Amino acid sequence: MTTFSEFTGTLTYDAIPEEVRAILRRSFADTLGVAVVGATTEVASITRKIADRLWRPSPEVGAARMIFDGRPVSPAGAAFAGAFTVDSIDGHDNNSPCKGHAGSAVFPALLAVADSLRASGAAISGREFMVALAVAYEVAYRAGLTLHGTVSDYHTSGAWTAVGVAAGVSRLLGLSQQQTRHAAGIAEYHGPRSQMMRCIDFPTMLRDGVGWGAPSGVMAAYLAELGFTGAPAITAEGAIAEPWWRDLGDAWRVAEDTSYKPYPVCRWAHPSIDAARDLMRDNSLSSKDVTRVRIQTFHYAVRLAGHNPKTLDEMSYSIAFPVATMIVRGKIGPQELLPEILQDEEIRRISEATELVETEHYTRISVGKRWADVTLYLKDGREIISEPRTPKGDRDDPMTAEEFHTKYVNFTTDLIGKDRADEMEAMSLSFDRLDSKGLSRLIGVIVAPLDR
Repeated sequence: MTTFSEFTGTLTYDAIPEEVRAILRRSFADTLGVAVVGATTEVASITRKIADRLWRPSPEVGAARMIFDGRPVSPAGAAFAGAFTVDSIDGHDNNSPCKGHAGSAVFPALLAVADSLRASGAAISGREFMVALAVAYEVAYRAGLTLHGTVSDYHTSGAWTAVGVAAGVSRLLGLSQQQTRHAAGIAEYHGPRSQMMRCIDFPTMLRDGVGWGAPSGVMAAYLAELGFTGAPAITAEGAIAEPWWRDLGDAWRVAEDTSYKPYPVCRWAHPSIDAARDLMRDNSLSSKDVTRVRIQTFHYAVRLAGHNPKTLDEMSYSIAFPVATMIVRGKIGPQELLPEILQDEEIRRISEATELVETEHYTRISVGKRWADVTLYLKDGREIISEPRTPKGDRDDPMTAEEFHTKYVNFTTDLIGKDRADEMEAMSLSFDRLDSKGLSRLIGVIVAPLDR
């Protein structure tokens, strides 16, 4: 069996299946679109200030610029601010079996280290960045599956992305396999074992834990480089972890389980949103036709609730309000993330008239996928019931290239100029073809402040 440290140190570009490369290109562009909107949030503003105040660069390590801001800080500081920026808008890539997200931690962390290397005269190529991304994603996913499979509490993505980030940064820094083992162990030990359901029940700016998972992984690799010890990471090594790692290098969880979000709200709400959208469209309904809504879904989704959110954080981690938003507006995009949405009387009417029902069947089968059905009760007395469904963007119902582009344009319009947005999208969708100068150019486009 290939160990995670062997995989991290020996993986070559040619050994990465083209299917995996294509997913990582897509995730790059998709994550950047989300980050553009995220850069406008209060979460991003606060965390950028903290990174600038507390994580200034050192002359011994190249500075890393914060994404869509440009101020130089340490690699850990840029990873911290970048991960919070991406995570502030719940629209990034997803892994349902892992119950979370890798890209929101991996991309800002590895971009920070790549920018630091550039500043110190050791710029890397797009192919090298692809290898580090593939390592970070695959190690993160498997660490996440191991964590969820071996502990009773439901931890955030920050807990397991810290391990993946440590592996990816170890690859970028050229650490030995033993140093990589220590980096993963340090990241696992110091990373946030934060409770996801606490932030579901009480939504705040804490989000999915990646704001601390990303810098934990970055700092772990730099610590290991200097001789700090921390091995083993028990979510990546040992007999207990072995079932989730035995096919490492032969199979790719990246290819099997990466999915995407059409809407910037919690994935658990997506099957209900899709069902409501289709019922409204297929029956030519307006929101005025709807008197109440019934959603049947799985346990965690019911916990989202959110009939009357007071903040955008509460709205993002809710189900009733986003479904009502789709019924009223027919879309959920950046305009639906503005504070005024919370005062929309028609959305509030339908949200407050939405019943959430947990079913044992949906709870049992919502492991690798998320299930729901929706019933609309109409003024004329009819009841329209959807089929049971899973979300758009899953591997069996993928978003098209046109849908990805439309999402990207919707997220970037009016925040960065069209020429810049087009260049960033094109380069990120082919980043592994860039030489070191080209990748440095792409990073420069990403770290420049918003144009608005």
